[in-house]
Amino acid sequence: MSIVGTKMVSDGKTARQIFEEVMANPARTKFGFGEKLAIVNVDFQNAYTRIDEFKTAYETDPRQIEHTNTISALARAKGMPVIWTHVAYAEDASDAGVWGTRTNTPDSLQNIKYDGRRHAFDERCEIDPADMVYNKRMPSAFFETPLQSLLIWHKVDTLVITGGSTSGCIRATAVDSLSRGYRTIVPIETCADKHESYHFANLTDLQLKYADVEPVQTVIDWLDAR
Repeated sequence: MSIVGTKMVSDGKTARQIFEEVMANPARTKFGFGEKLAIVNVDFQNAYTRIDEFKTAYETDPRQIEHTNTISALARAKGMPVIWTHVAYAEDASDAGVWGTRTNTPDSLQNIKYDGRRHAFDERCEIDPADMVYNKRMPSAFFETPLQSLLIWHKVDTLVITGGSTSGCIRATAVDSLSRGYRTIVPIETCADKHESYHFANLTDLQLKYADVEPVQTVIDWLDAR
């Protein structure tokens, strides 16, 4: 009996190796860019970026914030919107819902409070007064924020998503982006996670299903050409 489908593969390859193989495939198809993009920079707050201060922080590419600033500045210069999100919760953490019930330590998600050091954006982020800033409470930047309305107003058809974590809020935002009909781009150097297996496994899954995972230079080149 011949098998048309695929039994689950277990070949001993690392997540990084699989990602590199997928990216090296010259036949991989892309969604591509549309006519107008928005940059959505997810959770560049101290709780997740300052590895010298917080155990919840992580770093993948040490130039992550620099690359994000570069494409954000280029988008602004072309009249395209830039959005930053960060996370914080009420004093009683009631707006964290069930997500805030697994642990309750000073480092727990629901204990990020408004105007605290963990909530504040990393000082290395170059946030312009014209940029939009949203507080979010769940993984996706779309969930219960005004993001969708803003994108419609600006006639955006393409989202470039940066930030962290790759396996959490980046993935959730990218899936919601595609689900809402946006071409979705995830620049590799602008995303970070705690472990390379999580990082590369999710970049692979995004590339195969939900987004175009591209070097940040691809976004720079597209914006330069506008």
